[in-house]
Amino acid sequence: MGTVSILIADDHAVVRRGLRALLETQPGWQIVAEESNGRDAVDKALKLHPDVAILDISMPDLNGLDAAALILKARPETRILILTMHSADELIKKTLTAGARGYVLKSDAERDLITALEALLQGRTFFTSAVSNVILDNLRGATTRAGIARKYRDRLSPRERQIVQLLAEGRSNKEVAAALSISTRTVENHRAKVMDKLNLHSLSDLVRYAIRNNIVEA
Repeated sequence: MGTVSILIADDHAVVRRGLRALLETQPGWQIVAEESNGRDAVDKALKLHPDVAILDISMPDLNGLDAAALILKARPETRILILTMHSADELIKKTLTAGARGYVLKSDAERDLITALEALLQGRTFFTSAVSNVILDNLRGATTRAGIARKYRDRLSPRERQIVQLLAEGRSNKEVAAALSISTRTVENHRAKVMDKLNLHSLSDLVRYAIRNNIVEA
């Protein structure tokens, strides 16, 4: 592969600068976009068609896992690498289900990031060692990847998860509608459907659900 185009999405500017400095040491690697939230990352990925998208999990407007799923739905050839501080079991499962094939802890980025991207560009996967151990433990257990995928699909649709995240971040129905370019009535209908599907009874219940399921941070 000649020139490699890379998109970086992280809500901390200092992290983005550090990643750019590290990645641009590689001949032919080019950072084509830096974004601070998941929604803009998706928009840029669909416009610029990067070879690789590096996504933080915890970002405003749209978290990295949902951004990954949307990017891969539209452009399955884009390689997705999740870069995060967290190695929680559930997050790793969700990363696999979303379609990302790389997972690097920020604490390991200096050591592992370039190797990880090289692996993804060659069609392979890469997981930081601590993450690999979690994956192996799960593969040895009773839960299969197929079961994880079914469980993920049975929760909320991508649109419902977007609305849950924005509501949990404190947006009003009107603000959610404006952010997603849909009507307020559509937001209200989605909200009611989500509440019924999850057997929730208040906005605080919805916020707790979003935190427990890593849609937003506590």
